[in-house]
Amino acid sequence: MRTISSREVYRNDWIHVREDVVELTDGSAGLYGVVEKADFALVLPEQDGGFWLVEQYRYPLGRRSWEFPQGTWPHGAGGSPEDLARTELAEETGLRAGRLEHLGLLDIASGLMTQRFDVWLATDLRSGPTAREITEADMQQALVPEADLRQMIREGRITDSPSLAAYSLLLLDRA
Repeated sequence: MRTISSREVYRNDWIHVREDVVELTDGSAGLYGVVEKADFALVLPEQDGGFWLVEQYRYPLGRRSWEFPQGTWPHGAGGSPEDLARTELAEETGLRAGRLEHLGLLDIASGLMTQRFDVWLATDLRSGPTAREITEADMQQALVPEADLRQMIREGRITDSPSLAAYSLLLLDRA
C-alpha cells in the first residue's frame, strides 16, 4: 500500500485527524481516515491481593467508567514512558510505586489510530497526595480484590478496552 495524498481535516491539542488517499496492492484507490493521538501509559497498581482502580465520568460514553489509572502528558509536557506511568499513577491515585515493571506495548485501535500504550505493573506502593486534572475532579478510587475485579469484568462493569488488555498481559506474565 502506498500513500498518494494526505490532508489534515481536524486538529486540536489532543488529536489530529487526517484523510489519506492510498493505492492498494491491486492498483485501486482507497481512503483512510487516521486519528493521530499521543501515546499513553496504563498502570496496574497491585496491593494486598487486589488492584487500585479509578472511576470517572467519560464524556464520549455519557457515563462513569471503572478502569486502571491511565493517561498521557498534558499538551507541551513530556518524558519517558516510565516517567509518564509514575506521573499518571501519582496524579490519579496519590500512589507512588517502589517498583514499576513494564509488561508490554499495545496498539489502541490499529485500523483507525496511531496511538499506543505502555502497560506497567506497579508494586511496593506508598500513599501521597493526588494532583488530578480539572476533568478528573470527580474521580473516585478503590482497592478492589482480584476476585471482585474478575467479577466486575464478567458483569460488564469494567468495559475499558485498554484496562482489559492490560490485565490480560498481566495474566500472561504470571503464567
